[in-house]
Amino acid sequence: MNKIVQCVPNFSEGRDLEKVEQIVECLKSKDGFKLVSYEPDADYNRTVVTLLGDPIKIIDAVTEFTGKVLELIDMNFQSGEHPRMGAVDVIPFIPIENVSMEECVEYANTIAQKINEQYHIPIFLYAEAAKQKSRVKLPAIRKGEFEGMKDKIKEEKWYPDYGVNEMHPTFGVIGIGARIPLIAYNIDLGTTDTKITNNIAKAIRFSSGGFRHVQAGPVYLDGRGHTQVTMNILDYKKNPIYRILETVKMEAKRYDINVTSCELVGLMPKGALLNSLSYYCRVNGIEYNKEMSFDEMTKLAIKYIGFRDFDSLKIIEANI
Repeated sequence: MNKIVQCVPNFSEGRDLEKVEQIVECLKSKDGFKLVSYEPDADYNRTVVTLLGDPIKIIDAVTEFTGKVLELIDMNFQSGEHPRMGAVDVIPFIPIENVSMEECVEYANTIAQKINEQYHIPIFLYAEAAKQKSRVKLPAIRKGEFEGMKDKIKEEKWYPDYGVNEMHPTFGVIGIGARIPLIAYNIDLGTTDTKITNNIAKAIRFSSGGFRHVQAGPVYLDGRGHTQVTMNILDYKKNPIYRILETVKMEAKRYDINVTSCELVGLMPKGALLNSLSYYCRVNGIEYNKEMSFDEMTKLAIKYIGFRDFDSLKIIEANI
C-alpha cells in the first residue's frame, strides 16, 4: 500500500505573485506527489503550500524548493501580519494513509538534516518531532521572529536541533515538525477595530482562558478592509469548528458586530467538516447524511459555516 503524507510548507512571500510562481514551479508536475494548492496572501505576506503523496518524493522536492526560496527571499526586507522566523517558516508532515506519526517524525528529521547540510540553514524541530518539551509549541520557538532570532539562537536553550547556533543572515531559520492535521481557520468580522477583535479572540484562545487546542489573535486585513480572528485549531476532534464559530458570533454581538464570512487556509480532513455539518444540519432541521458527497459537503459548508473561496478540493480526501 502506498504511503501518503500531507506536507504544508509556508514561505514568507504573498505579495509578489511573480516571485511566488517562480518558487512553486519546482513543485509542479512531479512524480509521486500532487501540488494540491498554493495560497498567497498579501496582508499576511505569506504563501501556504499543500502537497499530498509519497513522503520521500516530497522530501526531495521540498529540499529543492527551499533552495529556490533562499535564492529569492531576503528576510531583512520582508514584513507582514503573520509571525515568521524564516523565508520558509515551517515544514510540517502529517500522516494521511498507511503512515504513522513516528514515520512522520523520521521524515521531519531526514529533511531537516538534508536542508541544513545543503544550505546551512538552522532547523528547529517542533510538535511531535520536538526533542525538547519547550519546543513542542511552534509559537514558543517563533517568539521574537526573524528580527529576534539573531540573538535568541545564541542562547544555549535555543540552540537549533540541526546546524550551528547562528541564524542564516538572509533566510533565518525553519521550524520542521510532525503533527496531526490542524485547521488554519479565520473568521471575518465586520469591523476595523483590532482591539475589539482581540477581545473576541481572547474568548476562544486557550492561553487567555478560552478553548484548549486553540491559538487565536486579531489581524487587520488592509486588502479587504476589515479584521479577522485568525487561529489554528490544533485538535479539531476536541474543539470543532462549529463550537468556535458560534462562540465568536455570540461574543461579536456584544459589540454589535457581524461575522461576515470565514476562511480556511490550506486543507481540512473530511471528518473535521462532517463534525460541524452534523451540528448545523440538526439545529436547522435538515437530515444529516454522513455519506454525503464532497460537493454536498461543500454546499452546506458555504451555507452554514460561511466559508468564502471554498470548494471540494479544500477537503483532503477529495484529493486522494
